[in-house]
Formats: sequence, structure tokens, C-alpha cells
Amino acid sequence: MSRPSAPDSSISSSSIIGGVRVRISAEETRLLQELILEHCGVSLGGDAGFLFERRLGPRLDALALGSFLEYVQHLSYDLDGPAELEECVERITTHETYFFREQFQLDVFSREIVPQLRATDPASTASRRLGPSVWSAGCSTGEEAYTIAMLLNDAGTRAPPAQVVGSDISRKVLATAQQAVYGQASFRTTPEAVRDARFEPAGAGLWRVAPDVRQLCSFVHLNLMDVARFAALGRQDVIFCRNVLMYLSSQARHRIVEGFYDVLVPGGFLLLGHSESLLNVTTRFDLVQLSGDLVYRRPR
Repeated sequence: MSRPSAPDSSISSSSIIGGVRVRISAEETRLLQELILEHCGVSLGGDAGFLFERRLGPRLDALALGSFLEYVQHLSYDLDGPAELEECVERITTHETYFFREQFQLDVFSREIVPQLRATDPASTASRRLGPSVWSAGCSTGEEAYTIAMLLNDAGTRAPPAQVVGSDISRKVLATAQQAVYGQASFRTTPEAVRDARFEPAGAGLWRVAPDVRQLCSFVHLNLMDVARFAALGRQDVIFCRNVLMYLSSQARHRIVEGFYDVLVPGGFLLLGHSESLLNVTTRFDLVQLSGDLVYRRPR
């Protein structure tokens, strides 16, 4: 999942740019924070200046800019500004995920939610013509989306097959997701038997997701603040958005969750991270107590 990088307090509030030490001011920090907040909803704390120094200083050098104020102006007014803003967000966020993350919630998905999807009249599922549809929002490098597909395969969802779509604001992590090749760090909680059954050796200690899992998944570049594009993904039976909302402003959380509500089918589920909730975000969802977890559901 994409999240703001933690500031490194050992770094001073200045950078070496073109051989000259350039400081970032409080005002420049505020302007950058506002641009990022407006673009993707990420809310950065008071130590953001340290983060900007470390991660964005090299961009000033690459663009031959003399100050962070010039960088703000480049982001705001230059023809290349939108592309550079993507690069900016790429550099200030960290993408941390692995297969079968938060297993207790995945168990609830497999044991209780998927059987409900299988028992539902096909005419009321997300696509009406396809099997259950699940969206991994903020999928990072794709491990969550492929994990969901594995669980759906294990559950033997009815034909036609289920559909899993992963989305992320980072084009770089989506490229990894589409390649479906992973190193050992992605298997930190995956039993070797599962890895051997669901992945193919790809050489040099790498493993590629098996074809029967890959064929269920697709990936799309999407900024969650662009809620108007949610409809293009189609109606969803389940949305996973875990450990994403916690890094966003309250206004961004409200906007995005309302968008989730609109694309979920009546009775569809929203699964958040264990430290996240919709308290003070919206009252439109029902909070449902399942045997192993609390989840949110759009009322029928």
C-alpha cells in the first residue's frame, strides 16, 4: 500500500542542489503539502520538510531549479507539471505489502463473505454477466490482488470466473504488479507449500504468479481522488482498501468512501485495515460483525 515515507530526523532541513546548499522554508513546505493534498489527498505532518529535502532535493537538481519555490511553480504551471507531480508523489510515498497480509481478515473473506457471494442470485452480482467482482484499491505491487484471486480460486466461485481489479496511483508499482514476479520479501508470511503450488520459479530466487491466478486479475492506474473514474471499473461486490485511508485528510477520506459506496452493489462489502474505521467519515455503511472481524457493508 502506498503511504507517506517517514521523515528522517537525522537529515537537516537543507539539500545540496547543483553543489549549492539550498534550504526549504516553512512556506515552501506548506505550498508543497497543499499541492500534494489537493492532488491525492495525502496529509503530511509537521516534519514534511525533512521528507521533501531527502526525497525531492534531487529533482530540483535534475530540473535545474534553484529553490523549492521554483519547484512548486514548476509543478503548478509548467507543461510538464502534471507528470512531475506524479514523480513527486512517487518519491514521497512508500509501497509496503506482501502476500496474505492481515490473514485474519482474509480468513473472514474466504469463510463468510465469499460464500455469500456464491449464494447470491447471479442477476444481482456486480456485473450480472460475470462472476463476483473485487477491487483492491491501493494495490501497490499487486500482492493483495493476487492473494484475493487465490482465495477466490480456492473457494471455487461459480462460473463465469471472478474478476479482481487492482488500482494504484503509482505507475511504477503497477508495472511490477503486471509482471507478477516477486522476491522473497513478498512471501514473508506465505508457507512454502502455498508458494510452490501457486507460483512458478522465475530464476534468481524470484517467483511468478501462476497463470490461473493471473488471468483473474487486471490492473489500472487510478488516483482515488478521481472518484468520477470509479464507475469505469464497474459495480463491485467487495472493495479492499486497507491501510490507505489512514494517510489521507478527512475530506479525502469522505470523498473516496462516498465513491466506494456508489460503485458497491447493494449488500457489497468494504474491508479496511485493522486500524481504520469510518467513524466521522460516513454513516451510510452498516457495520457488520462477522465471526472474526468487523466489516462494512452497503445496505441492501
